[in-house]
Amino acid sequence: MKAQSTSKAVNFIRQIIDQDIQSGKYDGRVATRFPPEPNGFLHIGHAKAILLNFGIAKDYNGTCNLRFDDTNPQKEDVAFVDAIQNDVRWLGCNWKDRLYYASDYFEQLYEYAVQLIKQGDAYVDDLSAEQIREYRGTLTAPGKDSPYRERSVEESLDLFTRMRAGEFKDGSKILRAKIDMASPNINLRDPAIYRIRHGIIHHQTGDAWCLYPMYDFTHCLSDAIENITHSLCTLEFEDHRPLYDWFLEKLNTPNRPQQIEFSRLNLEYTVTSKRKLTELVEEGKVDGWDDPRMPTIAGLRRRGYTPASIHDFCDRIGVTKVGNVIEMGVLEDCIRTDLNTNAQRRMAVLNPLKVTITNFPNDSVEIMTAANHPQDDTLGQREIPFSREIYIDHNDFMEIAPNKKFKRLVAGGEVRLRNAYVIRCNEVVKDDQGNIIELLCSYDAKTLGKNPDDRKIKGVIHWVSIEHAVPVEIRLYDRLFN
Repeated sequence: MKAQSTSKAVNFIRQIIDQDIQSGKYDGRVATRFPPEPNGFLHIGHAKAILLNFGIAKDYNGTCNLRFDDTNPQKEDVAFVDAIQNDVRWLGCNWKDRLYYASDYFEQLYEYAVQLIKQGDAYVDDLSAEQIREYRGTLTAPGKDSPYRERSVEESLDLFTRMRAGEFKDGSKILRAKIDMASPNINLRDPAIYRIRHGIIHHQTGDAWCLYPMYDFTHCLSDAIENITHSLCTLEFEDHRPLYDWFLEKLNTPNRPQQIEFSRLNLEYTVTSKRKLTELVEEGKVDGWDDPRMPTIAGLRRRGYTPASIHDFCDRIGVTKVGNVIEMGVLEDCIRTDLNTNAQRRMAVLNPLKVTITNFPNDSVEIMTAANHPQDDTLGQREIPFSREIYIDHNDFMEIAPNKKFKRLVAGGEVRLRNAYVIRCNEVVKDDQGNIIELLCSYDAKTLGKNPDDRKIKGVIHWVSIEHAVPVEIRLYDRLFN
C-alpha cells in the first residue's frame, strides 16, 4: 500500500492514514465503505461522503465497499436501493464486486448478540419504550438500572431465542447491551441491540426475520466483518465512537476498524434532513425525489449539474472537523466553471420579440459559421441560418436606455447580433395597448465578423431566425428554502 499522492489535498484523515501505513497498522491496507440506508434518495451531503470514501480507496490502492444499512425495513424500499446505485455510478465511483447489505450478516449478528448475552454483556429487557426513556436519565442526570438488568444469562438466552421465534409482540421486549447507566455518554447507558418487528417484508430477506438489529450494533460489526480499516462518518457519530469500540472489544473481532469523524456538509438555503425531504415528496410539495429543486443527487442531475462539478465542489470545501455553512454560490460556481469549459454554445431566446430586418432580401437565408466553443477549436463549428425575420429577447431591448450600463438595443441605437451583423432599430411597432410587438431594423452588411470603421458597437445579443427556430421548454428554478 502506498502513501497518498502529493497532488491530492492533504487533510487530517489522510494524515491519519499515512501514519497508519507508516506504522504498519492493518498491514498497510486501506479499506473504506459507503453505507447508506435505503430509505430515500442520496443528497449533496452524501456526495461528499461518497467521493471521500471512494477517493481515499483509489488514492491508496485500497478498496471501498458499497453497503446498504438495511436494518429498518419499515422505511426502506428496493427503489431506493436502485436509485442509490445509480447515483454512486453517476459520480464515477465503482464498487466493482463489493456490493453488500447489512442483512447479509443477520445470522452472524444474531450469533454475536448471543455471545454478548453469554458473556453477561447483554440482557433482555421488558421495559416499554416510554419507561426506557424515563430510566435513561438526562445529559446532566445519570440513568437508573432496569429491574430486568440482572436477569440470568440462561433466562435472557431463552427469551432472546423466543423473540427470534416470534413469540412476543412488537415493543414487548428488547435486547440491551449492559454497559453503564451512569455513564456521562448517554449512548453507553445500556443501548438497545435488537427490537421486534412483525409483519414486515424485508426487501432482501423477505419474512425470514421478525427480529432486527439496531444501527450502532450493526454498523461496527459489519465494518469488522468486511475488514474495513477506516470507518469514515460525520461528526454526529463522534459520541457513538465509544460504543462502536465497546462492541468490537467485547466481541473480540479479528479486525478492529477505526472510526474517524468529519464535519457534515451544511449548504446555504438547503435542507438535507432525510425526514424533511421525505415529507416534501410525500406531501406533494415537490415532483418526486428527483425534482430539480431538491438537493438530492438525482435532482441536481436533472437540473444540469455534472459529475465533474460535484467533484470540484467537494474538492473546494475540503474535509475538516469544524462545522460550517457553505455558500450556495460555491456550488453554483462549480457548475458554471465546468459548463464554461466543456459545454458547446447555442443561442436561445426566452422571451421572444420579433425583429424584421427591412433591408435584408425577402425569402433569402444566409448561413453563418460559428465556433461551438470560443476557446476550444476541437469542438468544431456549427451553421446558423440568418433571415429577414428574427427573434431577440424582450429584455435585450428598451426604447430609452435606463442608464449608461445598458449596452443592448435601444430605439435609434445599434447592437451586434452574436455571430452575425450589427443592426439598428429604426422603428418600434406597438399594439393598441401600447405593448411592443415588433422592431423594424436595418443591418450593416459590412459588419459580418468585424466592427464598423466609424463607430464603436458595445453590446452583443442572442437571436434566432424565426423560420428556423426550434421551440423548447425552458425551466427556471428558484430555491425551495429561504
